[in-house]
Amino acid sequence: MLVLARKKDESIMLGKDIEIKILGIEEDKVKIGISAPKDVEIFRKEIYLAIEEENKEASQQKINIDSLKDFFYKNK
Repeated sequence: MLVLARKKDESIMLGKDIEIKILGIEEDKVKIGISAPKDVEIFRKEIYLAIEEENKEASQQKINIDSLKDFFYKNK
């Protein structure tokens, strides 16, 4: 892990396209801004982990083929 110290209004660059800027520091919170191309997904870690868990659960569900056929037949 790379550890960097930054002050308000200073930035960190990730490659050429992603900039992380320190916008403010208040009490025990740091407010950051992230500039990145629109195709780069940015999530808070707890949201990212929740999405990963939902995807894992969805991939392990058993599918009833007859129910699936009925669903598509009814929704033509």
